[in-house]
Amino acid sequence: MKKLLTLFFTASALLFFSQDRKEIGNTFIKALLVDKNAEKAHSYFDPSVAGQIPVDQLKAIPDQLQSQVGGLKNILEVNNEGNTYYYYSEFEKTKLDIQITFGENNKMLGFFLVPHKTFEKPDEKTTLKIKSDGIELNGTLLLPPSNNKKKLVIFVHGSGAHDRDETIGENKPFKDIAEYLLANGIASYRYDKRTYSYPETFNEKSTVEEETVNDAVNAALYFKNNADYKGYQIIILGHSQGAYMMPKIAEKAQVSKYVFMAGNARSLQDLLVEQYDYLHAIDPTKVPAEAVQEVKKQVAFLNSSKFNVSSPSSELPLGQSASYWKYLKDYNQLNEVKKVKAPMFFAQGGRDYQVTEKDFNLWKETLKNDKTAVFKFYPTLSHLFISGTGKPSPKDYETKGKVDEQFLKDLVQFILQ
Repeated sequence: MKKLLTLFFTASALLFFSQDRKEIGNTFIKALLVDKNAEKAHSYFDPSVAGQIPVDQLKAIPDQLQSQVGGLKNILEVNNEGNTYYYYSEFEKTKLDIQITFGENNKMLGFFLVPHKTFEKPDEKTTLKIKSDGIELNGTLLLPPSNNKKKLVIFVHGSGAHDRDETIGENKPFKDIAEYLLANGIASYRYDKRTYSYPETFNEKSTVEEETVNDAVNAALYFKNNADYKGYQIIILGHSQGAYMMPKIAEKAQVSKYVFMAGNARSLQDLLVEQYDYLHAIDPTKVPAEAVQEVKKQVAFLNSSKFNVSSPSSELPLGQSASYWKYLKDYNQLNEVKKVKAPMFFAQGGRDYQVTEKDFNLWKETLKNDKTAVFKFYPTLSHLFISGTGKPSPKDYETKGKVDEQFLKDLVQFILQ
């Protein structure tokens, strides 16, 4: 997935106590990103952390943002959870939240640029929380008001800290799919990923089971064991990492059908090397040769006999822990998928540079004797299943689009057949 810029800065402040926190944040953002007055911006931070960043580093931020997301155009809305405020901001190239955390006396402790966090009204009829291994999944349940086909699809995200819509830039592929399913009499449940809602629960010992598998399984078990959904067929739809881990999810969830959207059939580390080579080839300024060599070095170490569960994450791809990588090294999705005893639908876009036709063909070859497996290839679709033209690149994710209708029609047909 596209890597979003993350910034965290801490420094000191003298604040006007007549201002509320919402105003303080607005004033800080204007000072730093519009007026480019780093000295004034610097004055808004708490003294306890002031020495950790000089004014000169603040001065560099507007130019860094300009090259990555463009200039700030507007603040669209402000939400908060306790001491943390989210300023939903429109930049020239995308929309992101500027997340500001306040300490005592309304002094700022730091800020991030993060993917937009959706704040739902508490009385929203579609809100559903499901317990999963000590946390509550915050999700949206859509039930057809009429023509209910008694099918319910559970969505499982790709890699990264995704919200329930799998928001990437201006695009919300899971929301697009869920609303299309609803219009065709099919229920769905989509939830904010654990690493999005509860990043503190993910640590050095965590694996993709904690990140992805367990929550998908617990969501499925909730509906399977709930009398209100007796008679429903449960379908699990996984995208990217969600599809990669689908055989493991299927082993534990045991539902009626499975949908694999752009799931990698090869190891994640092999895909990383391929992606870095590709991105370097199309734009060496964004992914320099040094970055390619570094990831190749990390993958070589991961694949060597030197790798063990005590290996430092700094020597491993993506900065993930040794526990995380060991789990994936021990996991063979092509062996596991042969054990799935339910219909499966594999969908792949031809303009996807992250997971490619190579992976699609490996799934297809592995399941060539499975008469219930369905395979559909869409030449013009990206990793997000949005149609496009030209050479695929990360810019595809910055272009607003909708999930392709032919794919949606094929998905509905698979679910209903």
